[in-house]
Amino acid sequence: MNDCLFCKIADGRIPAKKVHEDPDTVAFEDLNPQAPVHLLVIPRAHVGRTTELRPEHDAVMGKLFRVAASLAAARGVAEGGFRLVMNTNADAGQTVFHVHLHLLGGRKMGWPPG
Repeated sequence: MNDCLFCKIADGRIPAKKVHEDPDTVAFEDLNPQAPVHLLVIPRAHVGRTTELRPEHDAVMGKLFRVAASLAAARGVAEGGFRLVMNTNADAGQTVFHVHLHLLGGRKMGWPPG
């Protein structure tokens, strides 16, 4: 999608502090971190929201979680714990309509969230 912020980050049209790239996924630091470690993991292919996911997205969605776990280990938060969050639509806090997984860690998380 031409006007999608995360598509532009994925293809390099907008700079970001990328921490991971492969043919299917990109991960970068969140501009407004909510924890000492706050990364966004996205599929390169545009999917606006989780309600638009189809069976052909299954592999890349699983890969998002594997990449996030690897990044949590690399950032030193895997052992203590981290949170993975995926918001869908405005009431849940989705502000960029490109599916993305938040990796949050480096501090104690409360429950319930939000």
